[in-house]
Amino acid sequence: MEIVSIEQRTFEAMVARFDRFVSRMEAICQRHGEKTMSEWMDNQDVCRMLNISLRTLQTLRDNGTLAYSQINHKTYYRSEDVKRIVSIVEDRRKEARFKGRTI
Repeated sequence: MEIVSIEQRTFEAMVARFDRFVSRMEAICQRHGEKTMSEWMDNQDVCRMLNISLRTLQTLRDNGTLAYSQINHKTYYRSEDVKRIVSIVEDRRKEARFKGRTI
């Protein structure tokens, strides 16, 4: 173990900066409320809700129809974004049926 010695003034400056950082982080957390993962949906939830395949979901992401976030290679969607595109998916399903295809 290595012992590092610093001046008291430097230590106090470091503590003050850390305290400011903690205060800013707490303010950000309060500003954004109590967000939990329950407000987010994963691929399986979205496919089930919209009755679509994973490939169709990928297309919705690729063409910008559905916003998403990725954390550690896992994709999440806000429930309000998914609810917003329900009518879009239904319209595309009707159009595909008209042309004799399915989605």
